[in-house]
Amino acid sequence: MKCRILSEIDGRMRVRLSLPRMSLKQADIVEEYLGAVAGVKSVKVFDRNRDVVVEYSDRAAVVSALSGFSFETCGITEPKPTGRELNREYQDKLAGVVMRRVLKKALLPAPWRAAICAAKCSRYFARGVKSLWHKRLDVAVLDATAITVSVLRGDTDTASSIMFMLKIGDILEEWTHKKSVDDLARTMSLNVDKVWVKLGDTEELKSISDVNVGDDIIVRMGSMIPLDGKLVSGSAAVNQSSMTGESMPVRKEVGSYVYGGTVVEEGECVIRVEKSLGSGRYDRIVHMIEDSEKLKSDTESQAYHLADRLVPYSLGATALTWLITRNPTKALAILMVDFSCALKLSMPIAVLSAMRESGANGISVKGGKFLEAIAKADTVVFDKTGTLTHASPEVADIITFGGHEQNEMLCLAACLEEHYPHSIANAVVNEAIRRGLNHDERHSKVEYVVAHGIHSTVDGQKVVLGSHHFVFEDEGCTVPDDERDKFASLPTQYSHLYLAISGSLAAVICIADPLRSEVRGVMDSLRALGLDKLVMMTGDSERTAAAVAKYAGVDEYYAEVLPEDKAAFIRAEHEKGRKVIMIGDGVNDSPALSEADAGIAISTGAAIAREIADITISSEDLFALVTLRSLSQELMARIHRNYRFIVSFNFSLIVLGVLGILPPTTSALLHNMSTLAIGLKSMTNLLPESEQNSVH
Repeated sequence: MKCRILSEIDGRMRVRLSLPRMSLKQADIVEEYLGAVAGVKSVKVFDRNRDVVVEYSDRAAVVSALSGFSFETCGITEPKPTGRELNREYQDKLAGVVMRRVLKKALLPAPWRAAICAAKCSRYFARGVKSLWHKRLDVAVLDATAITVSVLRGDTDTASSIMFMLKIGDILEEWTHKKSVDDLARTMSLNVDKVWVKLGDTEELKSISDVNVGDDIIVRMGSMIPLDGKLVSGSAAVNQSSMTGESMPVRKEVGSYVYGGTVVEEGECVIRVEKSLGSGRYDRIVHMIEDSEKLKSDTESQAYHLADRLVPYSLGATALTWLITRNPTKALAILMVDFSCALKLSMPIAVLSAMRESGANGISVKGGKFLEAIAKADTVVFDKTGTLTHASPEVADIITFGGHEQNEMLCLAACLEEHYPHSIANAVVNEAIRRGLNHDERHSKVEYVVAHGIHSTVDGQKVVLGSHHFVFEDEGCTVPDDERDKFASLPTQYSHLYLAISGSLAAVICIADPLRSEVRGVMDSLRALGLDKLVMMTGDSERTAAAVAKYAGVDEYYAEVLPEDKAAFIRAEHEKGRKVIMIGDGVNDSPALSEADAGIAISTGAAIAREIADITISSEDLFALVTLRSLSQELMARIHRNYRFIVSFNFSLIVLGVLGILPPTTSALLHNMSTLAIGLKSMTNLLPESEQNSVH
């Protein structure tokens, strides 16, 4: 595509595309295309003037990509949503309101403006009457009273100013709310790329984009249901809290309908797809976010309810002032100033803006309630594997027993593990792929025991794969007598995955599971932010847990724990009056994530963990936790600052009005301007750019 470089400095280029006009969809396509080019750090597309601003580390790659770009051949027909259309809608709406206000003041004579004001006043009057009809004294009554009294006094300029400021405030609140919901909904995507499709008696792993309506897909325990459909075989207990709010899993039998985005907690089933990818999932997420009153923070809810509780006092003070002074101007000064508008505008906007900022840092938060919990927490519980360690462990060695061959055992382990993907399972499957090992599905039904392992039958022999406790204690498997010395000398620097066939140990898969390099720094930073109890809980051996705990610098650690042990620990902390954060990534972490005041899941972990968790971190850097804590604390500080400012400023306006220092028009103007200002301030980022988490 032809384009012209308008300006360029080191690492940054502004380009104008040779197009007669650019649609919003085209802008999204250009942004996605250039964003995927190696060496490009960031891309901003300005659709109105067709400009593209690119920050890069490789200029030649950018120039080549621009010169070779065309909408027909770029391969992007449906770009990922960016919220550009939503922003355009509200930018135009806001500009239209301001422009009409300016034109009316400049061009229309006073009688016409008065008539228009009286017509608009009727809407607010109707809202106030409706509230009174339902026996509510809320902000709608106060607004209606202030506007109506101004009109009756002939002060239509004041009434018009009040309505203008209320309109601006409504647009900004709606814009911020919808944008936050839109951003949040996009961050809560399913993250399911491939699914098992049943083809007769065989299974095939397919890209989810290749699955059509009518296809039969297999979903096993701990996995997310990616598409809507009906069960055609099997049964499952499905966690559908994201759709219905139900806390308990729902039993699904043949013929039952299931929804994409819900998670199979127990069992396995075959689902016949009835809705293709993208059908209605976003709308359900948006509905969930908008309707979940329980997701509001306690501080936000208190401020919101306080706003309504103050309305009768404002009305009472207005009446009392008039009775004492018989001065309608002084009485109106109280009516022109209310606490409700600012409180109801600034608090939700502050919370939603914080959720948006979290999303920009790779942190998906399901509600303000959980940001408040993060800010107030004093205890953090970490899972080890996939949380403190990298989410992509690797197979370091395969030690065989009983004369078995290395590749044969790896192939068998991968055949079982690929049905229940988690970090260790992925390591086994990836090693098989690296070695070029292909396998046929020779096993019978695979059964997964949470936090323990897998068992199945292959060629009539029982196969067991899992932890030491599961293989040797639960399943009663043994080590060949002539290889006990070999077993005793297993390398201690690795985690071990045990494979047994017909009750005898066949192989030990050694997993290299290195700690994240940033772990110690994260622990120190969290302590500096007021978290005084850092705990690690793992199903690993005491020896491994002790070594990891020492390196990580946690205050306490617990080894060889079961899922219920993690949840029990959190309950015990609650009984001590402590607020607890739980961070995990696996199926076995789900009970603890539910029990915690705020459960945080790593996005690369199990689907059920992401579903149950209140917060999901997509960043590979654990310093995202530090960002989250800082952001939550700053949010609470902003809410308290907003509250103090609103109360003190508006009380000052009332006092000055009653004393006759400020006329009602000035009081109304200052009140509405301060409401707008604090709303706009609440939309700004909480953290300076230097503290923002880089997410690419």
